[in-house]
Amino acid sequence: MKSLQKPTLLKKLLLYLAIIGPGLITASSGNDAPGIATYSMAGSKYGYSFLWLLLLISFGIVAIQSMAARIGAVTGKGTADLIRERFGVKTTTFAMLGLLIANLGSTIAQFAGVAAAGELFGITRYLTVPLSALLMSYFVLGRNYKTVEKVLLVLCLSALSYVIAVFIIKPNWEEVFRDSLQISTTLSSNFILSVLAVIGTTITPWGIFYIQASVADKEIDVKDFYLTKFDVTFGAIWANLVAGFIIITTAYSLFPAGIVVESAEQAALALEPLAGSAAKILFAIGLLGASLLAVSVLPLSTTYAFCEAFGFERGLNRSVKEAPTFYALFGVIILISVVFVMIPNLPLFQIMWLSQSLNAILLPAILYLLIKIANDHVVMGEYVNKKLTNILSISLTVLISIVTVILLVSPIFS
Repeated sequence: MKSLQKPTLLKKLLLYLAIIGPGLITASSGNDAPGIATYSMAGSKYGYSFLWLLLLISFGIVAIQSMAARIGAVTGKGTADLIRERFGVKTTTFAMLGLLIANLGSTIAQFAGVAAAGELFGITRYLTVPLSALLMSYFVLGRNYKTVEKVLLVLCLSALSYVIAVFIIKPNWEEVFRDSLQISTTLSSNFILSVLAVIGTTITPWGIFYIQASVADKEIDVKDFYLTKFDVTFGAIWANLVAGFIIITTAYSLFPAGIVVESAEQAALALEPLAGSAAKILFAIGLLGASLLAVSVLPLSTTYAFCEAFGFERGLNRSVKEAPTFYALFGVIILISVVFVMIPNLPLFQIMWLSQSLNAILLPAILYLLIKIANDHVVMGEYVNKKLTNILSISLTVLISIVTVILLVSPIFS
């Protein structure tokens, strides 16, 4: 028998380059249009005080996304498929309904980002939204996953402007660290919604389904999972650093002036120290890129999960006649989102923010099912959750559930 040779550094690097994608893209999805809106609103309204929440979420997102990716590597199946096998049709229907609602809200938020970006240039949403829907539908339905993934990886770099901006404005880091540790105990609905929005834009229900399906589709061997785990960890750290920089930039530029972000124009003000008069252009390009990034994935991830759960034919390699439900659901999600965003005088940034709160409210149910699967010895064998993973993921699930309950009962005591 030949002895197993330890992989060389070059081999590890090549393996990582082959596997990289799911973790980085999924974590960076939190920095899409509603993510930018949420972090901008949090920074401008509450200063640096939400940075503690991002730090807390960082541990949770690594645990949850690593868990989903590990399930995909071990089983070679998506989340929806395993939920149906493990819990039956009724639970699957509930989970898919929650996913459909959350993803529809997020897709609406992405088109709201397209509309907001266009209006910064004086272009009406009645032109930009339908046009972007047609272009991105053509792009997604006419390309394979590998092509889409390469484009998404490039778009993940679009948030670099906030990283650069922080080093240009040079905030007082002692003040940043001090204020970030001041945890507010207010029970106002706005504050609780902001907490849920920050959580919901960082850890999304669709992100769980997406990363597991991506790992399964790439047929990543469980023996090489340490590379995927590195991808997930790096992606989470990078995405949350960017999110932190968005909060710091808006907190430094807008919070002292009492400017609470409620529009794309106000959010663009935070980039003035970096780009001056071109801040609006820079922000609009970043917002548009982030919106198109998610518009190209969100509806598709929803249709894949739904069809997988209920046994319908799915996949871009199948014709409309072969997979009518797959294409019909994709079209319905796009159509509803476009029609909704074109409602006159719709507050675009608020729609983006509220969609992320909805994500967080629906997240505990998905996390509960995922944790149950990850601890099932029949499904996972020796790769069941370790104690630390269970502690982190269960703690986050309980935290979100408690915050949601507080949100629902706080009006009674107000």
